[in-house]
Amino acid sequence: MTELALANGRRADVVALSGKGDVLIVEIKSCLLDYRTDAKWQDYLDYCDQLYFAVRADFPCEVVPEEAGLILADRYGAELVREGVEERLSAARRKAIMLCFARAAALRLQLHLDPGCSFL
Repeated sequence: MTELALANGRRADVVALSGKGDVLIVEIKSCLLDYRTDAKWQDYLDYCDQLYFAVRADFPCEVVPEEAGLILADRYGAELVREGVEERLSAARRKAIMLCFARAAALRLQLHLDPGCSFL
């Protein structure tokens, strides 16, 4: 799911759920300046089991913290370069994030099916 609002007020670029129920957040960075001027990614750590950065192939990957996963991507595809360090969520936080994810997904589906609905 893209642009998911988290309980701390931040909006994650991409939140994904694995088949095992792991919560993954992907922070997309368009360039080094974007990375250096946007320190909010640390606020995502309490809301995922693993954090990843998705960057272009010409991005200086050495600036990405070792504990974060790394994905090289462009408009045609992506390649996982390294896994993020796993920091397991508490059961209560996992449940809250799953409910947030499910509600947002259901709302987006309803808006797709019926653009005139007034759930917002």
